[in-house]
Amino acid sequence: HVQLVESGGGSVQAGGSQTLSCSGTGFTFRTTCMAWFRQAPGKQREGVARITSGGTPLYRDPKATRFFISRDNTRNTMTLQINGLQPGDTAKYYCAAQPAPGYCDIVETDFDYWGQGTQVTVS
Repeated sequence: HVQLVESGGGSVQAGGSQTLSCSGTGFTFRTTCMAWFRQAPGKQREGVARITSGGTPLYRDPKATRFFISRDNTRNTMTLQINGLQPGDTAKYYCAAQPAPGYCDIVETDFDYWGQGTQVTVS
């Protein structure tokens, strides 16, 4: 039974930082492409970043140096650090997993498993 559980969301003032975590169980985490997506109120869900099984990151916006994705395969966890938070970052952030071998990209339909999301609110 695949389970993805996000944590670390909350309310934060603009300019602050937040670190989100995702814990994955029920699949072989260390060989799985993982990603973060987010959905702002009234908007479609969009990719934020992905990280390959080997730890190579890719960001939807290469200029968005405020985001940092990482993973710890020994603990089956992935994190997303967001610095310099802006009101536009307000969204529900989702963890996603793509265990099947293949190209690892930030494409929503490629991901088979999703967490319930964690809310980040920036004011």
